[in-house]
Amino acid sequence: MPIEYMRSGQYKVLSDKNLDDIHNATLEILDEVGVRVEHKPALELMRDHGCRVDFDKRIVQIPEHVLKKALSTAPSRFTLYGKKPEFDVKVDTQGIYTIGGSSALSVLDLDGNHRPATRHDLAELTRLQDALENLHVMHAIVIPQEIEQEGFDRILFSTVMKNTGRNYYSQGMGAQSIRDQVEMASIILGSIEEVKRKPIFTIVVCLTSPLTHAGIRVEELMESAKYNIPLYIEADAQPGATTPITIAGTLVEQSANILCGVALAQMVNPGTPCIYAIASGILDMVTTNYSGGAPETTLLHSATAQVAHYYNLPFQGGTGIDATIPDAQAGYERALQVLGCALSGVNFIHLSIGMIEQMLLASYEQCVIDNEILGAALHIAKGVEVNSETLAVDVIKEVGPGGNYLAHDHTLKHFRKVGWFPKITNRKKWEDWMIDGGKDMRQRANERAREILAKHHPQYLSDDVANELDKMAESAQKWAIKMARSQAGV
Repeated sequence: MPIEYMRSGQYKVLSDKNLDDIHNATLEILDEVGVRVEHKPALELMRDHGCRVDFDKRIVQIPEHVLKKALSTAPSRFTLYGKKPEFDVKVDTQGIYTIGGSSALSVLDLDGNHRPATRHDLAELTRLQDALENLHVMHAIVIPQEIEQEGFDRILFSTVMKNTGRNYYSQGMGAQSIRDQVEMASIILGSIEEVKRKPIFTIVVCLTSPLTHAGIRVEELMESAKYNIPLYIEADAQPGATTPITIAGTLVEQSANILCGVALAQMVNPGTPCIYAIASGILDMVTTNYSGGAPETTLLHSATAQVAHYYNLPFQGGTGIDATIPDAQAGYERALQVLGCALSGVNFIHLSIGMIEQMLLASYEQCVIDNEILGAALHIAKGVEVNSETLAVDVIKEVGPGGNYLAHDHTLKHFRKVGWFPKITNRKKWEDWMIDGGKDMRQRANERAREILAKHHPQYLSDDVANELDKMAESAQKWAIKMARSQAGV
C-alpha cells in the first residue's frame, strides 16, 4: 500500500511574536555564546564561511548573515526513498509521517519474557513493523546485545535492509561508518552515484546539550553531507538538566544547537536535505529520570514544530514513553504524545512504535498497539472535508425528517472514506466480547503480532545481494573492532 500523504498543523502553542522572540534569542546565543564543535576540519570550514572561531576552546560563533546564507540552501521539500516507489516519503513542512522504534537494549517478547535483545529480535521486529500500515520510516528498534558493540551499526544496516522496503533511519559511529553504509547501499542500488541520487537511508546526528557537537557526530554529519545523505540533525535536551527548565529557554538552546548543525551541513554540500529534529524529554524532578511520556514533553515537541517551520525546515519530534509494560499507562502516554504531535505539525513522529521504559525496552505487543493508536491519531489529524458532496444537502432533503440514512447510496459511497476501522480495538458489548474469549488489548495484540510474523515474509533483496550485504557488514565491523582495540592499546 503506498504511503499516504496528509497535512496537519492545526494546534499552535506559540504566537508569531513568540516565534520572533525565540528567533532573536537564538541569534543572540549563536553570535555571542556560540557552539562547541569538537572537530578541527569543521572549525576550519566554518571559519572560511565567515564564522568566528576560537580554535583553542573549539567555539564557533555564527553571525546572522552567515546563518541566513546557509539556511537559504537547505531544502524544505525532498524525498526519502524506499526500495520501491510506494514506500517513498514526500517530505515538506506540512506532511505527517511516522518513524519506528530505536535502539532498545532489551525486549519484552511474545512469551512475556524480559531479556536482552538479539539479532534475531532485530530481524523479527523489523519484519513485524514492516507489515504495519501506519509505519512509514524504519529505524533499528533494538541493538543486539550478543554481538560486539563496536561497529554494531553495520550489523544493524544489513539486518534492517533485508527486512523492510521502507527508507531506513540509520545511525553512525564516525566517518568510516558512513562510508561503509554508503558502500553497502551501493550493492543494493547498483552504484554509489545512485546512492547519492536516491539514498534509501538517512543518518541521525545526535547533538549534545548544552551547545556541543561531539567530534564523532560532526564527522558523521560532514561525511553524510558529502554523499547527499539526508540528515536528521537532532538535539536531545532535558529541561532542568541540560537546558533551561523553561520550555521557552529550551527552545532557544535546541534551536542554536540544531541550526549550527544545519549550517555546517550546507557549508559542506549546499542543498543537503536536513530535518530539524529533537528527541528531548523532561527531567522528572521526583525520580530524576528522563520522561518522554510527560505532557510537558509533548508540549515541548509541539512548540518545536513551529520553531522548525519558522526556518522552513521539516521537523522530527516524538520520543519514548515511560510505561514499562503494554498497559493503560502505555496507551494513554502514547495516545497523547502521537496525537499532540500529529495535530501540531510534527512532520516525522519519531520512536512512535514499540518503545517503552524510556526507550530501553522494545515490545512486540506494543508495536501492534501503537500501530492502532497511530491509526486513530492520524485519522483525527486529517480533519474534516467540507464541500458540496460532504455537506449532503440534497441527501438530507431526500431522506427528510424521521428518515434513515443507513441504506442510502451516499452512505455506501462515503462510509469507508470517513470511517476508521480498527484492527484490535474492541467495540463489542460484554456478552459478544466474552463469546470471542474476553481478551484484553494486550492479548489481542499478541495474537496479531504472531499472525503477522507467521505470514509476512517479504524478500526485498535477492539472496546474492543479502549475502553480500552480510559479508560487507561483518567485515566492516571487524575493521571497526580492530581500530578501536588499536586505539585503546589492546
